Amino acid sequence: MEGAVGAWAWWLGLLFGAIPLLCLTVWHSTDAWYCAAFALKHGGRGSNGIRRRLPPGHMGVPFLGETLSLLWYFKLARRPDDFIGAKKAAYGNGAGMYRTHLFGSPSIIACSPAANKFVLQSAESFGIRWPVPELVGITSVVNVEGSSHARLRGFILAAINRPSSLQTIATVVQPRVVAALRTWADKGTIVAATEIKKVTFANICKMFISMEPSPLTAKIDLWFGDLLHGLRAYPFDFPGTASHRARKSRRKLDTIFREELEARKKVNKQCDDLMGGLMQMKDEQGKKLSNEEVVDNIVSLVIAGYESTTIATMWAVYHLAKSPVILAKLREENIAMSKSKGGSTSTSLMITHTDIPKMKYTAKVVEETIRMANIAPMVHRVANRDVDYRGYTIPKGWAVLVWLRSLHTDPNYYEDPLSFNPNRWDVSRLSKIVACFNFLSYLVI
Repeated sequence: MEGAVGAWAWWLGLLFGAIPLLCLTVWHSTDAWYCAAFALKHGGRGSNGIRRRLPPGHMGVPFLGETLSLLWYFKLARRPDDFIGAKKAAYGNGAGMYRTHLFGSPSIIACSPAANKFVLQSAESFGIRWPVPELVGITSVVNVEGSSHARLRGFILAAINRPSSLQTIATVVQPRVVAALRTWADKGTIVAATEIKKVTFANICKMFISMEPSPLTAKIDLWFGDLLHGLRAYPFDFPGTASHRARKSRRKLDTIFREELEARKKVNKQCDDLMGGLMQMKDEQGKKLSNEEVVDNIVSLVIAGYESTTIATMWAVYHLAKSPVILAKLREENIAMSKSKGGSTSTSLMITHTDIPKMKYTAKVVEETIRMANIAPMVHRVANRDVDYRGYTIPKGWAVLVWLRSLHTDPNYYEDPLSFNPNRWDVSRLSKIVACFNFLSYLVI
C-alpha cells in the first residue's frame, strides 16, 4: 500500500513539477540562446559608449519562434493588431522595436513612426529580403537594390502614373467593372470577395500580359493563389506544405510567361502592355532585360497588383455597405460628375485621369479604404551590418519587419482608428497625420 502511494506521489510530482519546468525551459531556451550568442559576440560597449543590448521581446519556441502566435492573431483570433499590442503591453513602447523569431529567421519588428522611418531611410544599413526571395523573383524590383532597383522602379512608376497610362488603365478597367456590376445585380446575392477577385484578375491579365479570360488564365489564377499562400507560410519545403505548392506553382508560371515571351520575340510582336514595356526596356548601355528579369518582374507585379487591388476593393465594398450615409455622398459626387460630362454613351461617361482631381470626396474614401485595408501590413528588410538605434543593437543578418499596419490603426495618430471615416482626410485634419502615410513613398512597388 505504501509503495503504491509512493508511486502515485512520484508521478504527481513529475506531472506538477518536472513537466511545467520542462515547458518553461523549452519556452525560454530559444530566447536564452540568441541572447547569449549576442552577448558573446557583441559584449562591451558600442561606438556611442552605451552597452549593447537587443531590443525587448521574446524569440518564442525553438525553430518555430513566434510564427504560431502570429498565425493565431491573424487567422484564428482575427485580431491582427493585438500581435503588436501584446508586445507593447508586455515590454512598453521603448524604441518602437521588438525582437522575435518569424518566418524562420531571428527578427526585429519596427512598429513606431520613428523606427520605421529610420529603417526605410537607411538603405545602406538595411537591404531588401523576402522570407523566400525566389517566390517573387530574385531579379524582380522587390528584391534587387541600387541602380537596378531605381531603373525598374522608374519604369514601373512611369508605366502606371503618366497620363497616357492612366487613360489606358481607365479605358480597360471601367467597361469590365461596369459589366461585372450588371452581372452582380442580375445575380442578386454574390460573394463579394470571389467576384471582385475575378474581375480584378481579368483586368490584371489584360493590362500586364494582354490575355483575355480563358481556361489558361483560370489556371494562372490558381497558381498565383498558391504563390500568395506560400509567401505567408513558414518556409517548409516538403510535399504537402504551402511553401512547396508555391514553389511548384511558381515554376508553372515561369513556363507560361517564358512561352509567351518567346512567342512574341519569334514574330517580333510588340504589345502595349507591361510585359511589352519590360521587353523593350534598356539600361544606360542600351542593354535590355534578360528573359529571367522580365518574367520575375511580371510575376512580382501581378502579385502586388492583384492582391492589393482585390483587398482594397473588397474592403471598400464592405465599409460602404455598412455606411449608407457615406455611400450616398459618394454616389452623389459620381452622379454629378457623370452629368457634367454630358453625352449619352457609356464611353463618353467614363471617368478620365483629368476627372479624378475633381472628385474630392471619392479621394477621401479611397484614402480611408487604403488606411483600413492595410494592403501591406509589413515590408521585409535585413540588417546589412550591426546597427545601433536608441540604445539597442540590430544584429547583422537579422530580418527587420517594418510593421506599417500598427501605424494605420494607432489611436495616437487617428481618432477612433477602427471606424471608417473619410472626413478624417479633410485638408485641415490631414496635416496632423500625413507623416504616417509618407512612409508609403518608401515602399517597394
